[in-house]
Amino acid sequence: MTHPPTPLPAEFLRRPHSVAHAAAAFLARSGVERIYGLTGSHIKPLWDEATRAGLRVLDVRHEAAAVHMAQADAELTGELAVAVVTTGPGLANAVPGIAAAHQARVPVLILSALPPSAQLGLGALEELDQAELVRSITRLAATVRHPRQLLPLLHAAFGAAIGDEAPPGPAFLDFPTDLLRGESTWSRAEQISGAPRAPGPIAPLPAAIDAAAAAIRSSRRPVVISGRGARAAQPTLGRFLATSGALYLDTPESRGLVPDDHPAYVPAVRSAVMGGADTVITVGRRLDFALAYGSNAAFPDATTFIRIGRHTAELTANRVGDVQVKADAGSALELLAARDAAPTAPDTGWLSEMRDRNAQRRKRWGERARGEPTGPDGAIHPNAMLSVINETLVDRDPIVIADGGDTLSFARVGLVPPPRLDTGTFGLLGVGVPFAVAASLIHPERTVVAVIGDGAFGFNAMELDTARRSGARPVFVISNNRAWNIERMDHVANYAGNPRFNTELPGCRYDQLAQSLGLHAQRVTSLDRLGPALRDAIAHAPSLIDVSTSGEIPSPDFAAGLADLPDLHVVRGWDEAERAASAHHERKG
Repeated sequence: MTHPPTPLPAEFLRRPHSVAHAAAAFLARSGVERIYGLTGSHIKPLWDEATRAGLRVLDVRHEAAAVHMAQADAELTGELAVAVVTTGPGLANAVPGIAAAHQARVPVLILSALPPSAQLGLGALEELDQAELVRSITRLAATVRHPRQLLPLLHAAFGAAIGDEAPPGPAFLDFPTDLLRGESTWSRAEQISGAPRAPGPIAPLPAAIDAAAAAIRSSRRPVVISGRGARAAQPTLGRFLATSGALYLDTPESRGLVPDDHPAYVPAVRSAVMGGADTVITVGRRLDFALAYGSNAAFPDATTFIRIGRHTAELTANRVGDVQVKADAGSALELLAARDAAPTAPDTGWLSEMRDRNAQRRKRWGERARGEPTGPDGAIHPNAMLSVINETLVDRDPIVIADGGDTLSFARVGLVPPPRLDTGTFGLLGVGVPFAVAASLIHPERTVVAVIGDGAFGFNAMELDTARRSGARPVFVISNNRAWNIERMDHVANYAGNPRFNTELPGCRYDQLAQSLGLHAQRVTSLDRLGPALRDAIAHAPSLIDVSTSGEIPSPDFAAGLADLPDLHVVRGWDEAERAASAHHERKG
Protein backbone atom coordinates (compact mmCIF):
# COMPACT_ATOMS: atom_id res chain seq x y z
CA MET A 1 0.00 0.00 0.00
CA THR A 2 1.30 3.42 -0.91
CA HIS A 3 2.36 5.58 2.01
CA PRO A 4 0.17 8.62 2.73
CA PRO A 5 1.59 12.00 1.69
CA THR A 6 4.22 13.37 4.02
CA PRO A 7 2.78 16.53 5.66
CA LEU A 8 4.71 19.60 4.61
CA PRO A 9 6.07 21.67 7.53
CA ALA A 10 4.65 25.17 7.82
CA GLU A 11 8.10 26.73 7.66
CA PHE A 12 8.78 24.83 4.44
CA LEU A 13 5.64 26.26 2.85
CA ARG A 14 6.81 29.78 3.70
CA ARG A 15 10.08 29.34 1.81
CA PRO A 16 10.69 30.91 -1.63
CA HIS A 17 8.92 29.00 -4.40
CA SER A 18 11.86 27.60 -6.35
CA VAL A 19 11.77 24.65 -8.73
CA ALA A 20 13.75 22.60 -6.18
CA HIS A 21 11.13 23.57 -3.57
CA ALA A 22 8.31 22.35 -5.82
CA ALA A 23 10.15 19.10 -6.65
CA ALA A 24 10.70 18.36 -2.95
CA ALA A 25 7.02 19.09 -2.26
CA PHE A 26 6.04 16.65 -5.02
CA LEU A 27 8.16 13.89 -3.49
CA ALA A 28 6.66 14.46 -0.05
CA ARG A 29 3.12 14.60 -1.43
CA SER A 30 3.80 11.27 -3.17
CA GLY A 31 4.59 9.64 0.16
CA VAL A 32 8.36 9.46 -0.28
CA GLU A 33 9.95 9.33 3.18
CA ARG A 34 13.64 9.01 2.39
CA ILE A 35 16.05 9.57 -0.45
CA TYR A 36 19.47 8.03 -0.96
CA GLY A 37 22.35 9.99 -2.38
CA LEU A 38 25.73 11.62 -2.27
CA THR A 39 25.95 15.38 -2.12
CA GLY A 40 27.41 17.64 -4.79
CA SER A 41 27.23 21.33 -5.61
CA HIS A 42 24.95 20.98 -8.63
CA ILE A 43 22.28 19.02 -6.76
CA LYS A 44 22.38 20.92 -3.47
CA PRO A 45 19.27 23.03 -4.11
CA LEU A 46 17.14 19.87 -4.30
CA TRP A 47 19.01 18.24 -1.40
CA ASP A 48 18.36 21.33 0.74
CA GLU A 49 14.65 21.57 -0.03
CA ALA A 50 14.07 17.83 0.42
CA THR A 51 15.44 17.89 3.95
CA ARG A 52 13.40 21.01 4.77
CA ALA A 53 10.30 19.22 3.47
CA GLY A 54 10.83 16.50 6.07
CA LEU A 55 12.42 13.81 3.91
CA ARG A 56 15.35 11.93 5.36
CA VAL A 57 18.44 12.03 3.20
CA LEU A 58 20.70 8.99 3.62
CA ASP A 59 24.11 9.88 2.29
CA VAL A 60 26.44 7.18 1.02
CA ARG A 61 30.10 6.87 0.03
CA HIS A 62 29.53 6.02 -3.66
CA GLU A 63 26.63 6.85 -5.98
CA ALA A 64 26.13 3.25 -7.09
CA ALA A 65 25.42 2.38 -3.47
CA ALA A 66 22.73 5.09 -3.35
CA VAL A 67 20.87 3.41 -6.22
CA HIS A 68 21.41 -0.03 -4.67
CA MET A 69 19.87 1.22 -1.43
CA ALA A 70 16.93 2.70 -3.32
CA GLN A 71 16.50 -0.65 -5.09
CA ALA A 72 16.43 -2.49 -1.76
CA ASP A 73 13.89 0.04 -0.47
CA ALA A 74 11.64 -0.60 -3.47
CA GLU A 75 12.12 -4.37 -3.19
CA LEU A 76 11.13 -4.43 0.48
CA THR A 77 8.28 -1.91 0.37
CA GLY A 78 6.86 -2.67 -3.07
CA GLU A 79 6.89 1.05 -3.87
CA LEU A 80 8.99 3.45 -5.87
CA ALA A 81 12.13 4.72 -4.11
CA VAL A 82 14.31 7.72 -4.89
CA ALA A 83 18.05 8.25 -5.35
CA VAL A 84 19.64 11.68 -5.87
CA VAL A 85 23.10 11.86 -7.42
CA THR A 86 25.15 14.81 -8.56
CA THR A 87 26.30 15.79 -12.02
CA GLY A 88 28.68 14.11 -14.46
CA PRO A 89 30.96 11.76 -12.50
CA GLY A 90 28.21 11.31 -9.89
CA LEU A 91 25.73 10.09 -12.46
CA ALA A 92 28.41 7.99 -14.19
CA ASN A 93 29.17 6.31 -10.86
CA ALA A 94 25.48 5.49 -10.47
CA VAL A 95 25.21 3.65 -13.80
CA PRO A 96 25.89 0.13 -12.42
CA GLY A 97 23.12 0.58 -9.87
CA ILE A 98 20.73 1.86 -12.53
CA ALA A 99 21.58 -1.09 -14.78
CA ALA A 100 20.92 -3.57 -11.97
CA ALA A 101 17.55 -1.99 -11.14
CA HIS A 102 16.70 -2.00 -14.86
CA GLN A 103 17.43 -5.70 -15.20
CA ALA A 104 15.52 -6.46 -12.00
CA ARG A 105 12.51 -4.34 -13.07
CA VAL A 106 12.54 -2.36 -9.82
CA PRO A 107 10.83 1.06 -9.59
CA VAL A 108 13.54 3.58 -8.76
CA LEU A 109 13.57 7.29 -9.61
CA ILE A 110 17.02 8.79 -10.08
CA LEU A 111 17.30 12.58 -9.94
CA SER A 112 20.39 14.52 -10.97
CA ALA A 113 21.46 18.00 -12.07
CA LEU A 114 23.30 19.63 -14.95
CA PRO A 115 25.62 22.66 -15.17
CA PRO A 116 23.86 26.03 -15.47
CA SER A 117 21.91 26.38 -18.73
CA ALA A 118 24.06 29.19 -20.14
CA GLN A 119 27.15 26.97 -19.98
CA LEU A 120 25.71 23.83 -21.54
CA GLY A 121 27.50 22.90 -24.75
CA LEU A 122 30.54 25.02 -23.92
CA GLY A 123 32.49 22.36 -22.04
CA ALA A 124 31.11 23.18 -18.61
CA LEU A 125 32.40 21.67 -15.39
CA GLU A 126 31.26 18.01 -15.20
CA GLU A 127 29.10 18.40 -18.32
CA LEU A 128 27.72 15.14 -19.73
CA ASP A 129 24.69 14.19 -21.81
CA GLN A 130 23.30 12.30 -18.86
CA ALA A 131 19.85 11.41 -20.20
CA GLU A 132 21.42 9.89 -23.30
CA LEU A 133 23.90 7.94 -21.18
CA VAL A 134 21.18 6.15 -19.19
CA ARG A 135 18.43 6.00 -21.83
CA SER A 136 18.97 2.31 -22.63
CA ILE A 137 18.73 1.27 -18.96
CA THR A 138 15.76 3.38 -17.90
CA ARG A 139 12.04 3.42 -18.65
CA LEU A 140 12.18 7.21 -19.11
CA ALA A 141 15.12 9.60 -19.31
CA ALA A 142 14.50 13.31 -19.69
CA THR A 143 15.81 16.75 -18.80
CA VAL A 144 13.52 19.34 -17.21
CA ARG A 145 14.37 22.57 -19.05
CA HIS A 146 11.55 24.88 -17.98
CA PRO A 147 9.54 25.25 -14.74
CA ARG A 148 6.35 24.42 -16.65
CA GLN A 149 7.73 20.93 -17.42
CA LEU A 150 8.46 20.01 -13.79
CA LEU A 151 5.21 18.40 -12.66
CA PRO A 152 4.29 16.76 -15.99
CA LEU A 153 7.72 15.10 -16.20
CA LEU A 154 7.72 14.07 -12.55
CA HIS A 155 4.31 12.41 -12.99
CA ALA A 156 5.53 10.75 -16.19
CA ALA A 157 8.67 9.50 -14.46
CA PHE A 158 6.70 8.02 -11.56
CA GLY A 159 4.30 6.30 -13.95
CA ALA A 160 7.11 4.88 -16.07
CA ALA A 161 9.02 3.64 -13.03
CA ILE A 162 6.12 1.84 -11.35
CA GLY A 163 5.08 0.18 -14.59
CA ASP A 164 1.72 1.70 -15.43
CA GLU A 165 1.88 0.67 -19.08
CA ALA A 166 5.14 -1.29 -19.38
CA PRO A 167 7.37 -3.29 -17.02
CA PRO A 168 8.58 -1.28 -14.02
CA GLY A 169 12.15 -0.07 -13.76
CA PRO A 170 14.31 3.00 -13.23
CA ALA A 171 13.29 6.44 -14.47
CA PHE A 172 15.68 9.38 -14.70
CA LEU A 173 15.27 13.15 -14.62
CA ASP A 174 17.87 15.87 -14.43
CA PHE A 175 17.70 19.67 -14.14
CA PRO A 176 20.12 22.49 -14.94
CA THR A 177 21.16 23.76 -11.54
CA ASP A 178 20.05 27.33 -12.35
CA LEU A 179 16.58 25.94 -13.05
CA LEU A 180 16.52 24.28 -9.61
CA ARG A 181 17.45 27.61 -8.02
CA GLY A 182 15.02 29.61 -10.14
CA GLU A 183 11.47 30.60 -9.34
CA SER A 184 8.69 28.09 -9.81
CA THR A 185 5.97 30.14 -11.47
CA TRP A 186 3.96 27.11 -12.57
CA SER A 187 3.72 25.00 -9.39
CA ARG A 188 3.28 26.04 -5.77
CA ALA A 189 4.00 23.58 -2.98
CA GLU A 190 0.64 23.99 -1.26
CA GLN A 191 -1.17 23.14 -4.52
CA ILE A 192 0.91 20.12 -5.55
CA SER A 193 -0.60 16.65 -5.49
CA GLY A 194 1.61 13.60 -5.59
CA ALA A 195 1.73 10.50 -7.75
CA PRO A 196 1.12 6.82 -6.91
CA ARG A 197 4.26 4.89 -5.98
CA ALA A 198 2.81 1.49 -6.87
CA PRO A 199 0.63 0.47 -9.84
CA GLY A 200 -3.08 -0.07 -9.50
CA PRO A 201 -4.74 -3.45 -10.10
CA ILE A 202 -5.62 -4.78 -13.55
CA ALA A 203 -8.60 -7.13 -13.64
CA PRO A 204 -8.33 -10.16 -15.96
CA LEU A 205 -10.78 -10.90 -18.72
CA PRO A 206 -13.34 -13.55 -17.65
CA ALA A 207 -12.53 -15.67 -20.71
CA ALA A 208 -8.84 -15.78 -19.71
CA ILE A 209 -9.74 -16.96 -16.20
CA ASP A 210 -12.07 -19.59 -17.68
CA ALA A 211 -9.27 -20.87 -19.91
CA ALA A 212 -6.72 -20.93 -17.07
CA ALA A 213 -9.10 -22.74 -14.73
CA ALA A 214 -9.88 -25.34 -17.41
CA ALA A 215 -6.18 -25.91 -18.11
CA ILE A 216 -5.42 -26.36 -14.41
CA ARG A 217 -8.28 -28.85 -14.01
CA SER A 218 -6.96 -30.93 -16.91
CA SER A 219 -3.40 -30.93 -15.54
CA ARG A 220 -1.91 -33.71 -13.44
CA ARG A 221 1.45 -32.35 -12.30
CA PRO A 222 1.18 -28.54 -12.03
CA VAL A 223 3.89 -26.24 -10.73
CA VAL A 224 3.69 -22.53 -9.96
CA ILE A 225 6.80 -20.40 -10.59
CA SER A 226 6.64 -16.88 -9.22
CA GLY A 227 8.46 -13.72 -10.22
CA ARG A 228 8.52 -10.06 -9.34
CA GLY A 229 4.94 -9.59 -10.46
CA ALA A 230 3.78 -11.84 -7.61
CA ARG A 231 5.30 -9.61 -4.93
CA ALA A 232 2.06 -7.77 -4.17
CA ALA A 233 0.00 -10.97 -4.13
CA GLN A 234 1.51 -12.83 -1.18
CA PRO A 235 -1.71 -13.78 0.70
CA THR A 236 -3.52 -14.65 -2.53
CA LEU A 237 -0.61 -16.77 -3.72
CA GLY A 238 -0.84 -18.83 -0.54
CA ARG A 239 -4.58 -19.38 -1.01
CA PHE A 240 -4.10 -20.41 -4.63
CA LEU A 241 -1.42 -22.94 -3.71
CA ALA A 242 -3.76 -24.40 -1.09
CA THR A 243 -6.74 -24.72 -3.44
CA SER A 244 -4.80 -25.89 -6.51
CA GLY A 245 -2.49 -28.39 -4.80
CA ALA A 246 0.28 -27.30 -7.15
CA LEU A 247 3.94 -27.46 -6.23
CA TYR A 248 5.75 -24.15 -5.91
CA LEU A 249 9.12 -22.78 -6.96
CA ASP A 250 10.22 -19.23 -6.29
CA THR A 251 12.96 -17.30 -8.03
CA PRO A 252 15.38 -14.73 -6.59
CA GLU A 253 13.04 -11.88 -7.48
CA SER A 254 10.14 -13.43 -5.51
CA ARG A 255 11.96 -14.97 -2.58
CA GLY A 256 10.18 -14.93 0.76
CA LEU A 257 6.60 -14.86 -0.52
CA VAL A 258 5.93 -18.39 0.73
CA PRO A 259 7.21 -19.66 4.09
CA ASP A 260 10.14 -22.01 3.96
CA ASP A 261 8.07 -24.80 5.54
CA HIS A 262 5.08 -24.47 3.19
CA PRO A 263 4.13 -27.96 1.90
CA ALA A 264 4.04 -26.76 -1.71
CA TYR A 265 7.54 -25.23 -1.59
CA VAL A 266 10.10 -27.67 -3.03
CA PRO A 267 13.29 -25.72 -3.83
CA ALA A 268 15.65 -28.65 -3.20
CA VAL A 269 14.21 -30.59 -6.16
CA ARG A 270 13.86 -27.68 -8.55
CA SER A 271 15.27 -29.50 -11.59
CA ALA A 272 13.16 -32.61 -11.01
CA VAL A 273 9.98 -30.57 -10.61
CA MET A 274 10.67 -28.51 -13.73
CA GLY A 275 11.50 -31.71 -15.61
CA GLY A 276 8.35 -33.56 -14.53
CA ALA A 277 5.65 -30.90 -14.51
CA ASP A 278 3.04 -31.16 -17.24
CA THR A 279 1.61 -27.69 -16.57
CA VAL A 280 3.70 -24.64 -15.67
CA ILE A 281 1.96 -21.59 -14.19
CA THR A 282 4.21 -18.54 -14.26
CA VAL A 283 3.09 -15.64 -12.09
CA GLY A 284 4.64 -12.29 -12.96
CA ARG A 285 7.79 -14.00 -14.25
CA ARG A 286 9.74 -13.70 -17.46
CA LEU A 287 11.18 -16.87 -18.92
CA ASP A 288 14.80 -15.74 -18.87
CA PHE A 289 18.08 -17.65 -18.63
CA ALA A 290 17.32 -18.82 -15.08
CA LEU A 291 14.31 -20.75 -16.42
CA ALA A 292 16.05 -21.93 -19.60
CA TYR A 293 13.94 -19.46 -21.60
CA GLY A 294 11.02 -21.88 -21.16
CA SER A 295 12.77 -24.47 -23.32
CA ASN A 296 11.91 -28.16 -23.36
CA ALA A 297 15.51 -28.67 -22.26
CA ALA A 298 14.33 -27.78 -18.74
CA PHE A 299 10.59 -28.54 -19.11
CA PRO A 300 10.51 -31.70 -21.25
CA ASP A 301 7.07 -32.88 -20.06
CA ALA A 302 5.33 -29.49 -20.01
CA THR A 303 2.50 -29.47 -22.54
CA THR A 304 0.85 -26.33 -21.18
CA PHE A 305 2.23 -22.99 -20.02
CA ILE A 306 -0.25 -20.74 -18.22
CA ARG A 307 1.27 -17.29 -17.99
CA ILE A 308 -0.13 -14.63 -15.65
CA GLY A 309 1.26 -11.10 -15.80
CA ARG A 310 0.61 -7.41 -16.32
CA HIS A 311 2.96 -6.98 -19.28
CA THR A 312 3.70 -8.69 -22.58
CA ALA A 313 7.11 -9.98 -21.50
CA GLU A 314 5.44 -11.92 -18.68
CA LEU A 315 2.97 -13.50 -21.13
CA THR A 316 4.81 -14.21 -24.36
CA ALA A 317 8.57 -13.65 -24.17
CA ASN A 318 10.65 -16.69 -25.25
CA ARG A 319 7.71 -19.10 -24.90
CA VAL A 320 4.23 -17.86 -25.64
CA GLY A 321 1.74 -18.87 -23.00
CA ASP A 322 -0.80 -21.47 -24.14
CA VAL A 323 -3.10 -19.59 -21.79
CA GLN A 324 -2.40 -15.90 -21.16
CA VAL A 325 -3.98 -13.98 -18.29
CA LYS A 326 -3.17 -10.28 -18.56
CA ALA A 327 -3.73 -8.97 -15.04
CA ASP A 328 -1.99 -8.22 -11.81
CA ALA A 329 -1.16 -11.44 -9.99
CA GLY A 330 -3.45 -10.79 -7.04
CA SER A 331 -6.59 -10.32 -9.13
CA ALA A 332 -5.94 -13.41 -11.26
CA LEU A 333 -5.00 -15.73 -8.41
CA GLU A 334 -7.94 -14.56 -6.31
CA LEU A 335 -10.38 -15.52 -9.04
CA LEU A 336 -8.69 -18.88 -9.68
CA ALA A 337 -8.67 -19.69 -5.96
CA ALA A 338 -12.35 -18.72 -5.67
CA ARG A 339 -13.13 -21.20 -8.45
CA ASP A 340 -11.18 -23.97 -6.71
CA ALA A 341 -9.13 -24.42 -9.86
CA ALA A 342 -7.31 -27.71 -9.21
CA PRO A 343 -6.46 -30.89 -11.16
CA THR A 344 -9.43 -33.21 -11.54
CA ALA A 345 -7.12 -36.25 -11.56
CA PRO A 346 -3.82 -35.15 -9.97
CA ASP A 347 -0.76 -37.37 -10.13
CA THR A 348 -0.67 -37.76 -6.36
CA GLY A 349 2.24 -40.17 -6.52
CA TRP A 350 4.48 -37.68 -8.30
CA LEU A 351 3.39 -34.77 -6.13
CA SER A 352 4.08 -36.74 -2.96
CA GLU A 353 7.40 -38.00 -4.29
CA MET A 354 8.58 -34.46 -5.02
CA ARG A 355 7.60 -33.28 -1.52
CA ASP A 356 9.30 -36.27 0.10
CA ARG A 357 12.47 -35.90 -1.97
CA ASN A 358 12.58 -32.21 -1.14
CA ALA A 359 12.36 -32.92 2.60
CA GLN A 360 14.94 -35.70 2.41
CA ARG A 361 17.39 -33.67 0.39
CA ARG A 362 17.17 -30.71 2.74
CA LYS A 363 17.63 -33.02 5.72
CA ARG A 364 20.66 -34.64 4.08
CA TRP A 365 22.10 -31.21 3.32
CA GLY A 366 21.91 -30.31 7.01
CA GLU A 367 23.49 -33.56 8.09
CA ARG A 368 26.27 -33.26 5.53
CA ALA A 369 26.91 -29.61 6.45
CA ARG A 370 27.31 -30.53 10.11
CA GLY A 371 29.44 -33.55 9.22
CA GLU A 372 31.92 -31.61 7.05
CA PRO A 373 33.19 -28.74 9.18
CA THR A 374 36.23 -27.98 7.00
CA GLY A 375 37.45 -28.21 3.45
CA PRO A 376 40.65 -29.89 2.22
CA ASP A 377 42.63 -26.74 3.07
CA GLY A 378 41.48 -26.84 6.72
CA ALA A 379 39.35 -23.68 6.47
CA ILE A 380 35.64 -23.68 7.33
CA HIS A 381 33.41 -25.44 4.81
CA PRO A 382 30.95 -22.89 3.28
CA ASN A 383 28.02 -25.20 3.97
CA ALA A 384 29.06 -25.58 7.60
CA MET A 385 29.16 -21.78 7.91
CA LEU A 386 25.64 -21.54 6.48
CA SER A 387 24.39 -24.28 8.80
CA VAL A 388 25.55 -22.32 11.85
CA ILE A 389 23.92 -19.17 10.48
CA ASN A 390 20.65 -21.08 10.01
CA GLU A 391 20.76 -22.39 13.58
CA THR A 392 21.51 -18.96 14.99
CA LEU A 393 18.73 -17.20 13.09
CA VAL A 394 15.95 -19.63 14.03
CA ASP A 395 12.91 -17.76 15.41
CA ARG A 396 14.47 -14.32 14.71
CA ASP A 397 12.36 -13.45 11.61
CA PRO A 398 15.51 -12.31 9.79
CA ILE A 399 16.00 -10.54 6.51
CA VAL A 400 18.84 -12.42 4.83
CA ILE A 401 20.87 -11.00 1.95
CA ALA A 402 23.49 -12.75 -0.16
CA ASP A 403 26.13 -11.32 -2.45
CA GLY A 404 28.95 -12.88 -4.41
CA GLY A 405 29.71 -15.54 -6.99
CA ASP A 406 30.47 -18.79 -5.20
CA THR A 407 29.08 -17.42 -1.94
CA LEU A 408 25.70 -16.67 -3.49
CA SER A 409 25.61 -20.12 -5.08
CA PHE A 410 26.12 -21.81 -1.71
CA ALA A 411 23.70 -19.42 0.00
CA ARG A 412 20.82 -19.97 -2.42
CA VAL A 413 20.94 -23.69 -1.65
CA GLY A 414 21.89 -23.65 2.01
CA LEU A 415 20.39 -20.64 3.74
CA VAL A 416 17.09 -21.07 5.59
CA PRO A 417 15.23 -18.87 4.92
CA PRO A 418 16.73 -18.30 1.47
CA PRO A 419 18.18 -14.86 0.73
CA ARG A 420 15.46 -12.23 0.48
CA LEU A 421 17.73 -10.05 -1.68
CA ASP A 422 20.76 -10.96 -3.77
CA THR A 423 22.63 -9.98 -6.93
CA GLY A 424 19.62 -10.84 -9.10
CA THR A 425 19.56 -11.86 -12.73
CA PHE A 426 22.03 -9.12 -13.67
CA GLY A 427 24.60 -10.68 -11.35
CA LEU A 428 26.05 -7.37 -10.18
CA LEU A 429 28.46 -7.99 -7.31
CA GLY A 430 28.71 -5.51 -4.46
CA VAL A 431 25.03 -5.04 -3.61
CA GLY A 432 25.20 -6.83 -0.26
CA VAL A 433 26.37 -4.00 1.99
CA PRO A 434 24.04 -1.26 0.63
CA PHE A 435 21.11 -3.70 0.47
CA ALA A 436 21.66 -4.63 4.12
CA VAL A 437 21.96 -1.01 5.25
CA ALA A 438 18.69 -0.09 3.54
CA ALA A 439 16.91 -3.19 4.84
CA SER A 440 17.94 -2.39 8.40
CA LEU A 441 16.75 1.20 8.11
CA ILE A 442 13.38 0.13 6.67
CA HIS A 443 12.92 -2.71 9.20
CA PRO A 444 14.86 -1.65 12.32
CA GLU A 445 12.95 -4.20 14.41
CA ARG A 446 14.28 -7.18 12.43
CA THR A 447 17.66 -8.91 12.34
CA VAL A 448 19.35 -8.22 9.01
CA VAL A 449 22.23 -10.51 8.02
CA ALA A 450 24.21 -10.18 4.79
CA VAL A 451 26.39 -13.11 3.72
CA ILE A 452 28.95 -11.70 1.29
CA GLY A 453 31.90 -13.14 -0.59
CA ASP A 454 35.20 -11.41 0.01
CA GLY A 455 35.54 -10.31 -3.62
CA ALA A 456 32.03 -8.89 -3.76
CA PHE A 457 32.48 -7.15 -0.42
CA GLY A 458 35.29 -5.01 -1.82
CA PHE A 459 33.03 -3.15 -4.25
CA ASN A 460 31.10 -1.28 -1.55
CA ALA A 461 33.07 -1.97 1.62
CA MET A 462 33.13 1.72 2.53
CA GLU A 463 29.36 1.62 2.98
CA LEU A 464 30.14 0.12 6.38
CA ASP A 465 30.67 3.75 7.29
CA THR A 466 27.19 4.53 5.96
CA ALA A 467 25.76 1.84 8.23
CA ARG A 468 27.46 3.36 11.27
CA ARG A 469 26.49 6.96 10.49
CA SER A 470 22.89 6.19 9.57
CA GLY A 471 22.09 4.13 12.65
CA ALA A 472 21.47 0.95 10.63
CA ARG A 473 22.20 -2.30 12.49
CA PRO A 474 22.94 -5.06 9.97
CA VAL A 475 25.36 -7.93 10.50
CA PHE A 476 27.84 -8.61 7.70
CA VAL A 477 29.25 -12.14 7.43
CA ILE A 478 32.19 -12.15 5.00
CA SER A 479 32.99 -15.55 3.50
CA ASN A 480 36.72 -15.01 3.09
CA ASN A 481 38.12 -17.71 0.82
CA ARG A 482 40.85 -15.33 -0.32
CA ALA A 483 39.88 -15.44 -4.01
CA TRP A 484 37.42 -14.66 -6.75
CA ASN A 485 36.71 -18.30 -6.23
CA ILE A 486 34.38 -19.36 -9.02
CA GLU A 487 36.85 -17.75 -11.42
CA ARG A 488 39.83 -19.30 -9.61
CA MET A 489 38.31 -22.78 -9.92
CA ASP A 490 37.58 -22.19 -13.59
CA HIS A 491 41.19 -21.04 -14.02
CA VAL A 492 42.47 -24.22 -12.38
CA ALA A 493 40.14 -26.47 -14.39
CA ASN A 494 40.35 -24.85 -17.83
CA TYR A 495 43.25 -22.38 -17.96
CA ALA A 496 45.90 -24.04 -15.81
CA GLY A 497 48.60 -23.38 -18.38
CA ASN A 498 48.41 -19.63 -17.78
CA PRO A 499 49.61 -18.60 -14.31
CA ARG A 500 48.69 -14.93 -14.70
CA PHE A 501 44.95 -14.92 -14.14
CA ASN A 502 45.13 -12.99 -10.86
CA THR A 503 42.12 -14.64 -9.25
CA GLU A 504 43.44 -14.73 -5.68
CA LEU A 505 42.93 -12.17 -2.91
CA PRO A 506 45.26 -13.20 -0.10
CA GLY A 507 45.99 -11.39 3.13
CA CYS A 508 42.88 -9.20 3.51
CA ARG A 509 41.56 -8.68 7.05
CA TYR A 510 38.04 -7.36 6.70
CA ASP A 511 37.45 -7.38 10.44
CA GLN A 512 40.25 -4.85 10.87
CA LEU A 513 38.74 -2.67 8.14
CA ALA A 514 35.37 -2.76 9.90
CA GLN A 515 36.95 -1.90 13.26
CA SER A 516 38.70 1.07 11.71
CA LEU A 517 35.30 2.36 10.56
CA GLY A 518 33.77 2.03 13.99
CA LEU A 519 31.94 -1.30 13.69
CA HIS A 520 32.05 -4.21 16.09
CA ALA A 521 34.10 -6.88 14.28
CA GLN A 522 35.62 -10.32 14.78
CA ARG A 523 37.65 -12.83 12.80
CA VAL A 524 36.56 -16.48 12.95
CA THR A 525 38.85 -19.30 11.84
CA SER A 526 37.19 -22.30 13.54
CA LEU A 527 33.59 -23.44 13.24
CA ASP A 528 33.00 -23.75 16.99
CA ARG A 529 33.59 -19.99 17.36
CA LEU A 530 31.13 -18.95 14.66
CA GLY A 531 27.89 -19.38 16.61
CA PRO A 532 29.03 -17.32 19.62
CA ALA A 533 30.55 -14.71 17.29
CA LEU A 534 27.31 -14.40 15.34
CA ARG A 535 25.19 -13.99 18.47
CA ASP A 536 27.64 -11.37 19.72
CA ALA A 537 27.51 -9.60 16.34
CA ILE A 538 23.70 -9.44 16.45
CA ALA A 539 23.84 -7.96 19.94
CA HIS A 540 26.39 -5.31 18.92
CA ALA A 541 25.29 -4.46 15.38
CA PRO A 542 26.28 -2.91 13.10
CA SER A 543 28.96 -5.52 13.02
CA LEU A 544 31.09 -7.71 10.79
CA ILE A 545 32.48 -11.23 11.03
CA ASP A 546 35.40 -12.18 8.78
CA VAL A 547 35.02 -15.97 8.38
CA SER A 548 37.94 -17.94 6.99
CA THR A 549 36.22 -20.32 4.52
CA SER A 550 37.57 -23.00 2.23
CA GLY A 551 38.28 -22.19 -1.39
CA GLU A 552 38.57 -25.87 -2.31
CA ILE A 553 34.85 -26.73 -2.40
CA PRO A 554 33.12 -26.46 -5.80
CA SER A 555 29.94 -24.42 -5.48
CA PRO A 556 26.65 -25.73 -6.95
CA ASP A 557 26.87 -23.19 -9.79
CA PHE A 558 30.43 -24.16 -10.64
CA ALA A 559 29.50 -27.86 -10.55
CA ALA A 560 26.58 -27.12 -12.91
CA GLY A 561 28.97 -25.55 -15.43
CA LEU A 562 28.03 -21.90 -14.98
CA ALA A 563 31.62 -20.78 -15.45
CA ASP A 564 31.81 -22.69 -18.75
CA LEU A 565 29.38 -20.23 -20.41
CA PRO A 566 27.69 -22.85 -22.65
CA ASP A 567 26.42 -21.56 -25.98
CA LEU A 568 22.70 -22.24 -25.58
CA HIS A 569 21.90 -22.17 -21.85
CA VAL A 570 23.37 -20.95 -18.62
CA VAL A 571 24.19 -24.44 -17.28
CA ARG A 572 25.74 -27.47 -18.88
CA GLY A 573 22.81 -29.87 -18.37
CA TRP A 574 20.26 -27.71 -20.17
CA ASP A 575 22.74 -26.98 -22.93
CA GLU A 576 23.33 -30.68 -23.51
CA ALA A 577 19.59 -31.42 -23.44
CA GLU A 578 18.91 -28.69 -26.01
CA ARG A 579 21.61 -30.05 -28.30
CA ALA A 580 20.34 -33.62 -27.92
CA ALA A 581 16.79 -32.55 -28.76
CA SER A 582 18.00 -30.63 -31.80
CA ALA A 583 20.01 -33.60 -33.03
CA HIS A 584 16.98 -35.87 -32.54
CA HIS A 585 14.75 -33.59 -34.62
CA GLU A 586 17.36 -33.44 -37.37
CA ARG A 587 17.55 -37.24 -37.51
CA LYS A 588 13.77 -37.50 -37.69
CA GLY A 589 13.71 -34.86 -40.41
